[in-house]
Amino acid sequence: MKTNLITREGYDRLKQELDFLWREERPEVTKKVTWAASLGDRSENADYQYNKKRLREIDRRVRYLRKRLDQVKVVDYSPQQEGKVFFGAWVEIENDNGDVKSFRIVGPDEIYGGVKDYISIDSPMARSLLKKEVDEDFVVRTPEGEKEWFVNKIWYKD
Repeated sequence: MKTNLITREGYDRLKQELDFLWREERPEVTKKVTWAASLGDRSENADYQYNKKRLREIDRRVRYLRKRLDQVKVVDYSPQQEGKVFFGAWVEIENDNGDVKSFRIVGPDEIYGGVKDYISIDSPMARSLLKKEVDEDFVVRTPEGEKEWFVNKIWYKD
């Protein structure tokens, strides 16, 4: 089950995607479908078939986004979070091998779309990190076994 939390930035990004699809891309593709349909034989009309398929994809994504935006709860930064890992935190961690990772803990809807360094609040790493403080050790249970990490740094603003 997906967590329904989302950062303000993530919510705005999904909203922008919805607005773009509905107001710009869909009307454009609809025009192409209408134009291609006017040419007659649709069975061998690649423009018609491609754009009709694209229209279905847009409609499916629009339906999903509308439904999802109603379900999610935006979590804004709060000063009480300082010093501990909570939703929306940027974290730098390190293991005994000296491997260092930095990422932000966000909602599951935010880890797609080419945004690097984001991990889902639902991931084992994020779950293990919650409420930890700088200089604290923590263990992550993975399919390969338990991994130990150390919290180097926590911050909430880019």
